Amino acid sequence: MTISDSYRTQLSVLHKALGIPESFLDSCNLPLCTEPEELIATELDFYNRPQRLSPEAFAVCRQKGTERPYTGAYDQHFENGHYHCHCCGAELFSSQSKFDAGCGWPSFSAPTHGPAIKEEVDLSSGMRRTEVMCDDCGAHLGHVFPDGPPVTGLRYCINSVALDFKKA
Repeated sequence: MTISDSYRTQLSVLHKALGIPESFLDSCNLPLCTEPEELIATELDFYNRPQRLSPEAFAVCRQKGTERPYTGAYDQHFENGHYHCHCCGAELFSSQSKFDAGCGWPSFSAPTHGPAIKEEVDLSSGMRRTEVMCDDCGAHLGHVFPDGPPVTGLRYCINSVALDFKKA
């Protein structure tokens, strides 16, 4: 069940106020609500973000896009600290697991402790890959590949725009 036309108009106004592209309306598949306040609460809960996302962050984190290689802030960033989800702030990776894979995106050999990320099969782009998402909010982060360093053998290839860094 999706949003009715009468609520779509109200939601469009909300999206403009928050700076969310209208194309998001077609992809969100929110349930029908009987009251406009209920619709707004459902929409804000679904969108689940503490701040406005830049167009680049929205395209990557919410529309499963990819930033161009070698352009991200954290590709060649090697300070001690932790990398957090840009959308919800959950801790995802430690600088201790970061390495230079030469692929143009920040690369990690393992996520931080606990269930920081979830994985899902991605068949887009004509290949089989494993998508990596934030376990707390579902933001798309990147992909994991089986060509990492010997300890884990994994390379978590993550979009910089999906991350925030906090020094240790």
